[in-house]
Amino acid sequence: MKKELFEELLERVQQGAAIVQGKIKPSRSVSFPDSEVKKIREQYGLSQSKFASLMGISVATLQNWEQGRRKPEGPSRVLLRVAAEHPEAILDITRRQKANKAGITKRSTGSRVVSRSR
Repeated sequence: MKKELFEELLERVQQGAAIVQGKIKPSRSVSFPDSEVKKIREQYGLSQSKFASLMGISVATLQNWEQGRRKPEGPSRVLLRVAAEHPEAILDITRRQKANKAGITKRSTGSRVVSRSR
């Protein structure tokens, strides 16, 4: 590793340590209010078990989020944001998964889509 890259990496690690120790504030943070998770689920009109299945998480995780015991982090936060702002994207994915389970696949060949059954 080049010395300048190593020094930059070391600086970032030191900044991260300072943030964790509370010595400096992070330059950005994303918050996701606890109540939003339940609102998103209700927007879909799904039970906790069905919404958890849709999102690929356990029911216990969803319940912890909804009751404020835990907060969604990283990719889960992003997925919830997509679910809230673009429900059609989430529903499209689940339709494709159901079609794949039924033996129907779609693949793109240039400008046209070819469907075939297995």
